[in-house]
Amino acid sequence: MGGLHQGHASLIRSAAAGCSEIGSVLVSVYVNPLQFGEGEDFGCYPRSFEADCLVAQQAGASAIWSPDDRQIYPEGFGSGWRLRTPTALQSGLCGPRRPDHFDGVCTVVSRLLALVQPRQIWLGEKDWQQLTILRRMVADLGLSVRVKGCATVRESDGLAASSRNAYLAPSERRRAASIGTALRAAATELGAGVRGQSEVLMSLSQELESAGLEVEYVEVVDPFTLQSAVPEQSLRLLATAVHCGSTRLIDHIFVMTRSPIVAIDGPAGAGKSTVTRAFAERMGLLYLDTGAMYRAVTLWVQEHGADPANAEAVERLLEGLEVDLSPLRNGVQTVCVNGRDVTDAIRDPRVTGSVSTVAAHACVRALLTRQQQRLGETGGLVAEGRDIGTAVFPEAELKVFLTATPEERARRRARDLQERGHSVPALSELEAQIVERDRLDSTRTIAPLVQAEDATELVTDGMGIEAVIDALEDLFRARVAEEVWPTPEC
Repeated sequence: MGGLHQGHASLIRSAAAGCSEIGSVLVSVYVNPLQFGEGEDFGCYPRSFEADCLVAQQAGASAIWSPDDRQIYPEGFGSGWRLRTPTALQSGLCGPRRPDHFDGVCTVVSRLLALVQPRQIWLGEKDWQQLTILRRMVADLGLSVRVKGCATVRESDGLAASSRNAYLAPSERRRAASIGTALRAAATELGAGVRGQSEVLMSLSQELESAGLEVEYVEVVDPFTLQSAVPEQSLRLLATAVHCGSTRLIDHIFVMTRSPIVAIDGPAGAGKSTVTRAFAERMGLLYLDTGAMYRAVTLWVQEHGADPANAEAVERLLEGLEVDLSPLRNGVQTVCVNGRDVTDAIRDPRVTGSVSTVAAHACVRALLTRQQQRLGETGGLVAEGRDIGTAVFPEAELKVFLTATPEERARRRARDLQERGHSVPALSELEAQIVERDRLDSTRTIAPLVQAEDATELVTDGMGIEAVIDALEDLFRARVAEEVWPTPEC
């Protein structure tokens, strides 16, 4: 909405770096009347177009677009279409205090996207509620644009960058600088769990009031649903809105008690291993290939001549068995059984044919689940398998059920076998094998293949690897902010 500052400049630089080879960066500047409530500061909102142009140019923008009201609202403010924000997304935080605000935001952004038709839109995480709502709008309306968030930028005194900071007198500015300090102290308390959540919020409110700020709200919410968070959550959003003099300011901080976990489940042959490896590298997460662990146990059973269907025989072989996974190196993860590298051996079709049988034994699942959960105690990993989100990491920040039709999975299996130098059966035979394996995996007594209730289904038919990874990244970023888990620099 104009009044560009270093936070906006950071958005523009990120966009310029992210699309330097595929497109241009357009900066829109429009003070949208629909998102101002009665008595708010529409009339005096900072309008500094020449200065905005300079900021945009220096940050790497290709062009700046400043439409007039008729371009955005041809039928006028009161006669045209308006979008309505889902109640659940604006029932807390700023929603109750600013009725119709987010409806105005969604309406103007949907109009902007329709007129410009960009590949990506870059938005700041400072107003996390607004960013979350716009992500949901894009997803729910099926708009073909990626929403990219950038971490909050703070000024030298710790105050979150905002166009409205220009309203603050020097004495008010000094009071406003205490917001970030108070939030950090409260977040530390919440993370330590020494005091109850309601106690910490009351103390935070009192501290802000004692600094000369009028508190509108202090709340702890789930970053994805924006509903009240429970203390047991490993990632929470602590947010506040205050009035400093006549200026309304918002700020937040994330409370993270362990690094994020991503659980990717799905049937065999859906491409989980391939995309999970690449996704882990892109996001700086450790890769935990649980399927490889079950393959390693299956190989161990076969090498010892035991019947894969005999639970007692399999259990006797598990004593002292250690399956280790190394960190990814150039996209490859080494799998070892008791110190021996079995990375290639576990991909043999004979192992593939027996892994479901071995994995169905309670003793095998208990052993590997313990090992997997031990690896996930500190978080910061992405795991893939068939019961990761339901049994191994039920508290994962993101759960995805990655799947594809049997026909698509048969084609992928044929390509994989051919590339590895194995004989390739007819596609109809491969498809029948996949359907039967799905049946076995979904009907077994121990940890059957099932989509977790809170998992997002991602059907990958017709999607290239990069498109699937992009989709996973978008799902991850809707829950885990750049501010708390920055994307590694390439």
